Amino acid sequence: MNRRADVDPLTAAEAAASSGAPALRMSGVGKTYGSGPGRVVALHDVDLEVRPGEFVVLLGPSGSGKTTLLNLAGGIEEPSEGVIEVAGLAIGGLKGKQRTVFRRDRVGFVFQFFNLVPTLTALENVEIMAELTGPDATARSRRALGLVGVGDVGDRFPGQLSGGQQQRVAIARAIVKEPPLLLCDEPTGSLDLATGRQVLGVLRELAREGHHTVLLVTHNSEIARMADRVVWLRSGAISRSQSVAHPVEASELQW
Repeated sequence: MNRRADVDPLTAAEAAASSGAPALRMSGVGKTYGSGPGRVVALHDVDLEVRPGEFVVLLGPSGSGKTTLLNLAGGIEEPSEGVIEVAGLAIGGLKGKQRTVFRRDRVGFVFQFFNLVPTLTALENVEIMAELTGPDATARSRRALGLVGVGDVGDRFPGQLSGGQQQRVAIARAIVKEPPLLLCDEPTGSLDLATGRQVLGVLRELAREGHHTVLLVTHNSEIARMADRVVWLRSGAISRSQSVAHPVEASELQW
């Protein structure tokens, strides 16, 4: 009897994405830490579907499950229950090297703290990721820096850059591999208003281009005004989800 050859999961994900699969689908997802009296339910019964190119803001108080949801979507943690699909790929079944490859190639992460290597230039910080994910690393890295508006600082070290410039270099590092899913955890949390607007404007444009779907976790409800959709979490569950009829530009935000 002929055995069906194994299909590379990332190839399958690409095929699913091109066929119109949701960028992210969560069905009945839960996450529990520990057991017995110390058991903590961080998420429960989460159903969420995000379209390709959508800009979604996740809002909620500390401890509501926002970052846990982001970590599950990015394959950093595994769910205790439920199914998670990214571009049609059920990531719950990925183990070991496959899960590492999925995170490396298919998801971009942007955090509150820039996590740049201080002894490398801006260009070299982006090249680290580019070299892991394909050919022409330098050319791709220069293009990514240009896309986020810092193409002229490639030869500078992080200590020679402003906070906004450093965050944009971090975004360039995340998008140089062209991930379908860009996960942002408080990306403006350490930035002033003017700089925060610049960074949010970059993320908004990336989603508009259709190459990246953006999920952004924040405590700042003002940022929700520029989203395509806002999802509120409370006590580990989605309390409501609402589309934004007329998203504003990042330059209009105030906090």
